[in-house]
Amino acid sequence: MNKLVRKLLSTQSCNWAALPLRLAAGSVFLGHGAQKLFGIWGGNGLQNTAGFFESTLHMKPGILWASLAAGGEFFGGIALLLGFATRFFGLVGGTIMAVAIYTVHNSAFFLGKSGMEYALTLLLVSLSLVISGGGALSIDSALSRRNSATGGN
Repeated sequence: MNKLVRKLLSTQSCNWAALPLRLAAGSVFLGHGAQKLFGIWGGNGLQNTAGFFESTLHMKPGILWASLAAGGEFFGGIALLLGFATRFFGLVGGTIMAVAIYTVHNSAFFLGKSGMEYALTLLLVSLSLVISGGGALSIDSALSRRNSATGGN
């Protein structure tokens, strides 16, 4: 296994602190991504999300940016729940939240739907997963153990 992939997947199997963070962030990202992609759970669907990105956020082409955000949240959420490539998908989620804070939630800290505290919390949880990796009960942990047992090949 190449050195970069080994580092990306490395984690401590005894780190149980990452598990509730992964489950929380993964569930939220998966749900928000599903809202954006499929319009379920009160979401707007991809076309309407793309329209919002283009008209309100001035992120053109809207369909590209909406697809990246929605796909990153949905598939990243699944990966975080499983603990697969946790550092990478933590970075993806954190980046999406940083953009959300900058473009949508930058007017106030606590202010109903337009406050940044929720996005900031997800950003910080994502950052902690980038630092820690998947921890216990993660695919990353299983792959790290397997890699160690085979001597890193």
